[in-house]
Amino acid sequence: MFLETKHMLASRDITRLRDLAGELNFVDGRASNPANETKINQQADPKSPLYAESSNIVMAALGASRPFRDFALPKRIAPPMLARYGPGMQYGAHADSAYVAVSQGTLRSDVSATVFLSEPDAYEGGELLIHLGTETVKVKGRPGTAIFYPSTTLHQVAPVTKGERLVSVTFIQSLVADEARRTVLYELSEVSALEGLAMKWDNRVRLEAVRNNLMRMWASD
Repeated sequence: MFLETKHMLASRDITRLRDLAGELNFVDGRASNPANETKINQQADPKSPLYAESSNIVMAALGASRPFRDFALPKRIAPPMLARYGPGMQYGAHADSAYVAVSQGTLRSDVSATVFLSEPDAYEGGELLIHLGTETVKVKGRPGTAIFYPSTTLHQVAPVTKGERLVSVTFIQSLVADEARRTVLYELSEVSALEGLAMKWDNRVRLEAVRNNLMRMWASD
């Protein structure tokens, strides 16, 4: 299961991130995954003075997004990183690493996120391709749109043939590691949000009790 959240970033944040991308130093994307020969892109250099600002803008938007919190049940979030793709760049099919190095050690990647910053018509190709069995979902979001999907999912970035694709990517360690259990909790949250006011109060309390008890059973400390 995956979630697309439109307008997660405000217009001013999109503008600022684009400006920062023009000032930040970018390095070979294989700096964070040297063994993957299909990763041909550029990513913001963490040593760049403006890196923290670019990361904090996206982190704040994630923290303010109720749909994201309900879907991912975040425990820890890796610092979001700007990544860009020019003509000839791509990222071949892969599932994300189980653990991601962060300043506090390592973070287990349960949910991956891509936040689009370029206009869809500003580049050709560059779709995020999420492979679900024999089907492939193509995503090319408008600026400020975020897509969240299990880190175990096979996915790739199609080759860019023209223009520039700018995104911010990050990884989330969830309170609930198991994807199926996270989906159950998310569906219960959606039912409560959509039908809660129409339900008898006693039934709504029982529904919330079920969800909270499942969280107690499944969440890691």
